[in-house]
Amino acid sequence: MIDENKQVNNTSQQLGEPIEVKQPMTSDSQAQINSNEPGSEVIEQVAAPNNVPGDTALTLENGVAEKTEVETAALAELAQQNDSLKTQLEERNTQYLRIAADFENYRKRTQKEKEDLEVQMKRNTILELLPVVDNFERARSHLKPQTEGEMTIHKSYQGVYKQLVDSLKRLGVSPMRPEGQEFDPNLHEAVMREPTDEHPEGTVLEELVRGYYLGERVLRHAMVKVAAPKEDAPPEPENQSSPANS
Repeated sequence: MIDENKQVNNTSQQLGEPIEVKQPMTSDSQAQINSNEPGSEVIEQVAAPNNVPGDTALTLENGVAEKTEVETAALAELAQQNDSLKTQLEERNTQYLRIAADFENYRKRTQKEKEDLEVQMKRNTILELLPVVDNFERARSHLKPQTEGEMTIHKSYQGVYKQLVDSLKRLGVSPMRPEGQEFDPNLHEAVMREPTDEHPEGTVLEELVRGYYLGERVLRHAMVKVAAPKEDAPPEPENQSSPANS
């Protein structure tokens, strides 16, 4: 290496050119050279984000704030939709309960109407049969069989009468026994009044046409004779003697 420098110096001296002494390159010089080289701008641009300008930071903050506002608005809308759905659910539940209650009332009402219709049909049918029972009872009270043949006929229709009465009992029909009871317009129909002092006024003395119950309801009112107060005899006029006759 020393020989080469000497050779260069010798050559320079021979040519008559001044000799330049090269100084070692410092770090500042190297940096200046690097700045002049192509691609140095890219290095600066890459390093720039480490020092973000104020406008860029403000823009980022505004973007984050806008995103937060959007998310808050979305959550508020979801909460509003949830409240609306809850309100609709409560309304549907209330409507369902109302419909269920109306249906239950309708079912009970139709069931009662059906039962009342059945009772009314039974009542009308039995009312058509009661005159037949009345005729059997009149015949039994008036007819007095004398011969063996008449007794046979009497027993025969009495058997039919008993069968009819048993059928009515199975349907819930029962007779009234009003004799000796106090007159009740809800049960009895007074067709006669008999003055008497043996019974209190308003006492049922006799049942003329038998009354009947159907279950606990009145099927037919009993026609009865009721006791009335006995009228007092009018006082006899007193004989007054005149002074002329005395």
